Amino acid sequence: MDPKRTTNEKRPQHVVNKEETAEKLSLILGMEKDEILYYLNKENIYQTEFGTKGKGLNEITKKQIEDLNLPGLDFIESFKRYYPKGQFASYVIGYAKESEDEVGTIQGEMGIEKEFDSVLRGQDGSITYQKDLKGYRIADTPVIQEDAVQGKDVYLTINSNIQFFVEQAINNSHKNYGWEWFTVTIMDAKTGAILATSSDPGFDPNVRNISNYLDIFCQTPYEPGSTMKTFTYMAAMENGVYDGTETYRSGTYETSDGTVIGDWNRNGWGVISFDKGYAYSSNVGVINMIHRHMNSTMLRQYFKKLGFGKKTGIELPGENKGQLNFKYETEIYNAGFGQGILTTPIQNAKAMTALTNDGILLEPYLVSKIVDSETGEVTYEKGREEIERVASTQTVQKMISLMDDTVNGYGNTGSGFRMEGGELIGKTGTAQIASENGGGYLTGTDDVISSFSGIYPKSNPQIIIYASVKKPSGGSQKPLSNAVKEIVQNVSKYYGNSDTQTESIAIVDYKMPSFINKKLDVAKTTLDTNGIPYVVIGEGNKVMRQTPSKGEVITNKDTVYLITNDSNLKIPNVVGLSSKVAKDLLNTMGVTVNLDGVGYVTEQSLPEGTEITEGLVIDLKLAPKFASE
Repeated sequence: MDPKRTTNEKRPQHVVNKEETAEKLSLILGMEKDEILYYLNKENIYQTEFGTKGKGLNEITKKQIEDLNLPGLDFIESFKRYYPKGQFASYVIGYAKESEDEVGTIQGEMGIEKEFDSVLRGQDGSITYQKDLKGYRIADTPVIQEDAVQGKDVYLTINSNIQFFVEQAINNSHKNYGWEWFTVTIMDAKTGAILATSSDPGFDPNVRNISNYLDIFCQTPYEPGSTMKTFTYMAAMENGVYDGTETYRSGTYETSDGTVIGDWNRNGWGVISFDKGYAYSSNVGVINMIHRHMNSTMLRQYFKKLGFGKKTGIELPGENKGQLNFKYETEIYNAGFGQGILTTPIQNAKAMTALTNDGILLEPYLVSKIVDSETGEVTYEKGREEIERVASTQTVQKMISLMDDTVNGYGNTGSGFRMEGGELIGKTGTAQIASENGGGYLTGTDDVISSFSGIYPKSNPQIIIYASVKKPSGGSQKPLSNAVKEIVQNVSKYYGNSDTQTESIAIVDYKMPSFINKKLDVAKTTLDTNGIPYVVIGEGNKVMRQTPSKGEVITNKDTVYLITNDSNLKIPNVVGLSSKVAKDLLNTMGVTVNLDGVGYVTEQSLPEGTEITEGLVIDLKLAPKFASE
């Protein structure tokens, strides 16, 4: 704004005509002329900015402003982390933002971004030299230069298709039911790799609309309820005190201090066996088993052997170890059916690996490898890691049989999860929620945490699924069973199709270079030479924006989008593209995108060919690629 900035009147470097500047900028920035004049007419200022609408400009908008040839306008390049998939796996990925302590530095604040901040960040370079009073380097003095070190690439075990299935199923269930939160974790049954994990409500790391900064997956322990009966039964079997044909009277049980503990069916089912007590999810069955044959030490030691009461070591910050505090008679009984103790979803999924690996407990993991982005060297790699044997083959086979009966037997507590073919097995749980004021539990219809811990398929386990919902509408288990069955159905199709798909050409990795500000012909030649498909957006002769961006690793099965210096861009057809590609492409073209669902684009609200104007918004409907019919 200061005329002193201009040293050559023929080439002014300050705003000469405020009216003209405000008029022309308003058409590009989507601001009122008077609003821009407000900034330009401030008194006694050397320079000014144009508020939020003057920030975060893409290359196309910057070029449009430059083409106005208005004196006095300049740009400051800034950096921020952009998350093209939005809410997708948000708690796992977390977010990074500009550091408050180090200007220009991006710092991880949550999830993988925080846990691997130093790995992802790399190291800044520096140059050290002697200078005179005016700041110039003194000639013939030594210069010490340290080159910058690029951050490494962290690869996760998350399977994007299975993650889509999980998030879509939660979204679908939410259309008919409400809850306080809902969480689902899918683990590879044979390796312990986390294939998917999602919690609702989630957040978009680009806008950080976060309602809960704690990740339920590993940071928020809760009372698991009757899914814990699986491990109590295993403890009895491994200690040689279980007889499934042994009977007891169900309904209620009075402890020595006069406390009455009941089954969810307070009338009970008469005299039944321990086997049937598992299928009916009988609390009284667990109590009788512990009272007759077990003690607190036996139970606690086995729970700890499975990994409860300690951190799993999953590669995320702030993991909570849970709590196994039980000492007195009633506390011991309650612990046996999952009340009065605290566990996390990752602990429950880990414990289930013993049942899918013939009694061997596996270590869960979320990071598959870390790769040096400059050399391609794999600096860290993780795979299946066995911890120890925690159950015999006989125990495993018996528990598989009990879980099968629970879901696929007639009239048992897991019958709502029964699927055609009977390959999904597991155990349900409904835990009361402790009062925040202390002393007892909430008694409202909705005041429960409903859970499911399962294996699919039983004949040759591929996945472990653990899901919980807090305060579901009316205390119903429907939101849980509907979501689990939808996920399993889609996973079944996904794994089934994966064996029959064949590729006609070899898949080759390709690291994206930068084509920005290069001639379009140069970009096309480079991509043609490497066999990479591409789509050109606009009729310009120069590349102004690209997706994927520089440094991203793609394959020769992916498509590159080149956006040219055409001022009259039009909406492309994005149906069939993944949400990542579609949103990234449209955002770079200056279009705001609203996503409905998770997965691949099935519908777009604006037709192909719609002219792109300032503030344009498009709605995209999504569905998983392998969604059920």
